[in-house]
Amino acid sequence: MKALPIPEIIAVIASLGLVVSSLMVTVMRNPVRSVLSLVLCFLFTTVLWLLLQAEFLSLVLIFVYIGAVMTLFMFVVMMLHVDRKMLTEKFVSYLPLGIVLLLVFVGIVGYALHGHHFPHVTRSLPHFPDHYNNTQVLGTHLYTQYVLPFEIASIILLVAILAAISLVFQGREPGTKAQRVKKQLQATKKNRLVIMDIKSEKP
Repeated sequence: MKALPIPEIIAVIASLGLVVSSLMVTVMRNPVRSVLSLVLCFLFTTVLWLLLQAEFLSLVLIFVYIGAVMTLFMFVVMMLHVDRKMLTEKFVSYLPLGIVLLLVFVGIVGYALHGHHFPHVTRSLPHFPDHYNNTQVLGTHLYTQYVLPFEIASIILLVAILAAISLVFQGREPGTKAQRVKKQLQATKKNRLVIMDIKSEKP
């Protein structure tokens, strides 16, 4: 009796779950549920990377993205004041453009995933030798063959972080306590240190 291909079955289930959770990220109207769907999407991706013996990427995805980044996303989304009425009013006006962009996106993805782009891909999961080190191979490829795309991606992420901060920051409200770096740098011993001569009281 032929044994069931357990890894292949898990890969199919994780792939279907990844597609469904990815759709839920964009379909959900509640932003909190959308973030939770993204967490579920990362979990299914972790399973697929484990099956591909990419343990380092799986652990990074769990500890960094699910454990830190998505927690930050959740706090930010829960603090946002989203006007549901305004979103509903603009939905109809942007619907034709959204459909066109969706069709273009589906066409690009379909062309990118065509079989002639992956001539050496097999249907079975890869099997590496016992001395295979995924972290070493990944680091070698990133900092040798793909060092330029890696640096460009880091610059894009930095620009995205600065853009998000500049869009959210609306200035300091009057009457609130805040750190002012300029005044801290101007602080000296003369304007901060006060020496007082206190006479001791006689018993």
